[in-house]
Amino acid sequence: MFRILVVVFTLGVSITTAAHPLRLSLCEIEYNSNKQMLTVNLRLFLTDVNEAIGFDPYSNELAFCTPNESPKANTLLLEYLNQFFYIKVDEEMVHLKIKHKKLSGTGDNTALSIYFEYSHTPPLKSVEIKNAVFTDLFFDQNNIIYVHVDGIDKSLMLNKKTQIHKLIY
Repeated sequence: MFRILVVVFTLGVSITTAAHPLRLSLCEIEYNSNKQMLTVNLRLFLTDVNEAIGFDPYSNELAFCTPNESPKANTLLLEYLNQFFYIKVDEEMVHLKIKHKKLSGTGDNTALSIYFEYSHTPPLKSVEIKNAVFTDLFFDQNNIIYVHVDGIDKSLMLNKKTQIHKLIY
């Protein structure tokens, strides 16, 4: 199912001639107790990121993942994410630090993937996720989250009404 949504997210769905009408983000969280590592891959439409940070969906000012990337791009991105996105592991807030990021897709369907890592010694008892990205901009924003913890998979849909979910293991 994740692969299907990734294809839909990458290709987009064109209903109007305006910017992509699919108000969606994808987040995949994986924890492997053998590696003692929690990884987070957050995929956002680039036009939404530009609108949230620079108030212009077609702005090239931050130029994410290009040779001309603004020195303030990561800082502004993290400032926005810290308002609307967090992960708590065993009641402890995970400090988000961008490990790497990349662009995929073209035009209005360009996605910005942001990758984070967090070391955690087992056992993992709980994961709390807040994902309210772009709910301040779009009333119909949906944020899909896939959580994989040592072979146990869970899918979540967060939005403006339901921004936080906690999983207990």
